[in-house]
Amino acid sequence: MTTKPQPWILTASCPSRLGTVDVVTRFLAETRNYVLEIQSFDDRALDRFCIRVEFRPERDGFSADDFNEAFAERAAEFDMSWELTAPDHRPRVAILVSKYDHCLNDLLYRYRTGQLNIEIPVIISNHPDLESLAQWHGIPYYHLPITADTKPQQEAEVWKLINQYEAELVVLARYMQVLSPDLCSKLDGWAINIHHSLLPGFKGAKPYHQAWEKGVKLVGATAHYVNNDLDEGPIITQGIQSVNHVHYPEDLIEKGQDIERVTLSKAIRYHIEKRVFLHGQRTVVFAD
Repeated sequence: MTTKPQPWILTASCPSRLGTVDVVTRFLAETRNYVLEIQSFDDRALDRFCIRVEFRPERDGFSADDFNEAFAERAAEFDMSWELTAPDHRPRVAILVSKYDHCLNDLLYRYRTGQLNIEIPVIISNHPDLESLAQWHGIPYYHLPITADTKPQQEAEVWKLINQYEAELVVLARYMQVLSPDLCSKLDGWAINIHHSLLPGFKGAKPYHQAWEKGVKLVGATAHYVNNDLDEGPIITQGIQSVNHVHYPEDLIEKGQDIERVTLSKAIRYHIEKRVFLHGQRTVVFAD
């Protein structure tokens, strides 16, 4: 089976003005880089333009440093910020988890089979339950218990590990703890959380049981960036499925967990493939 070659990815954003697409595509053409995919969006609400391009070099000896140096001259005229991502870049992802294992299991499978082009250097938990799963995959697992009194010290250890393992993305794979404002601030824009989409209607314990008692007709999940507004950060992906009277609480839980797995993995993939642009509290997501 032939492996699909991975492209270089150029992402850029700048104030809206005439010529924003041209400055990118013209430069790629002049430097002999073939455009494979291009997506752009002009946000009228914020007067902000963003673009994502997948390309392959048409000549040998492509140099990221030379590309950035040359493109800087063109981008300066548009006050454009940009990022160039190499095909072989595998972002380092730290996973935080509690006792529920469905999202962690799914991410480890996708990591192991190459469906997610990432490295997972560390798993951190406030419970010891999933250590054997991490050990089976050969990934260091840190059990950091937490109480109301020890929360500052525990989060300091979490932050230390995130930096020690040089994580580029943090994923809360059903980590059942509310992060402090300080840690939320540190992780702003590079930590992804997943939760069921029954919020804010059914909070607290047994949300699916609450939803069943009210006869809900939809269950789903939301993946979003972490910020200091609990479960209300900028949304990356959402999933949803219809249910009806034949579905009991355990059925809703099973369906909800399935949707959480798919929704979280898609959000991570969109993030690492540079498909997500943060525009204030909203996102622009160039889905594939």
